[in-house]
Amino acid sequence: MLSNDEKIILFIVAGTLMLLLLGLFIIGFLFLYQKKHNGYIAEQRELKSFYNQELLKTKIEVQEQTLHYISQELHDNVNQILSFVKLNLGLTKNMGPDQKQVKIEESRELIAQAISDLRGLSQSLNSDAFTTRGFIASIELDLNRIKKSGILDTSFAVDGEPQELGEQRELVLFRIFQESLNNVLKHANASSLAVNLQYSAEMITLTIEDDGNGFLANGAGEQGLGLRNIKSRAALIGAQAEILSEPNKGCCVKITIDPLIEQKYADSNYSNSVG
Repeated sequence: MLSNDEKIILFIVAGTLMLLLLGLFIIGFLFLYQKKHNGYIAEQRELKSFYNQELLKTKIEVQEQTLHYISQELHDNVNQILSFVKLNLGLTKNMGPDQKQVKIEESRELIAQAISDLRGLSQSLNSDAFTTRGFIASIELDLNRIKKSGILDTSFAVDGEPQELGEQRELVLFRIFQESLNNVLKHANASSLAVNLQYSAEMITLTIEDDGNGFLANGAGEQGLGLRNIKSRAALIGAQAEILSEPNKGCCVKITIDPLIEQKYADSNYSNSVG
């Protein structure tokens, strides 16, 4: 039988051990929490750094696409116009005054056209051209270039009241459009391309559809670099990419994004796409 003093001592010892164990538990819990929190912050920084790198890469690719178009325009359009002016003026040597005047007027009109084209090209070289034109106008400009070249018959429709997604997300979305357009030009052997941009309060949908060769959407063809880039970039801005295609039935690329959801660097879909 324990005396009262022994009971008190035993109670004090037991209480001290319990407090010690509780303190160790709290310290261990705080240590694990801090370790997990530090890991989360490091992951956020890594994802943010990757996002910024991808955004810079996207800007460079948009600029490269613009420069490629400019080189084609200089070669195919301005060069031809100036060559025709040179030929026109060369023919005036053996012409009468009235015929000379006609050729001179034709040459003046052609030179004015070349100046106008060069002015448009110089505006395209502006690093802020995308910001100045805006998302919709940039899509329209690219489609008009393709249609003017005669390579593809293009159409563009905008439904609903346009909403801004922010320059960065719109830039990535525009590059997705360019990536899809390049895939059509290189691989689809299509004759027409239809682009639709649909705005609603809950969702913005960009649809790019061609009538080309198509492919097995669930087969190896879908794993091409261009299509993988489309999906990874869509996830980068919190969007969903759906690619529908069948052999000889063309291809449809559908990008949907919620304009009300603020961009997050650690978006779960993006984490899955790179994980």
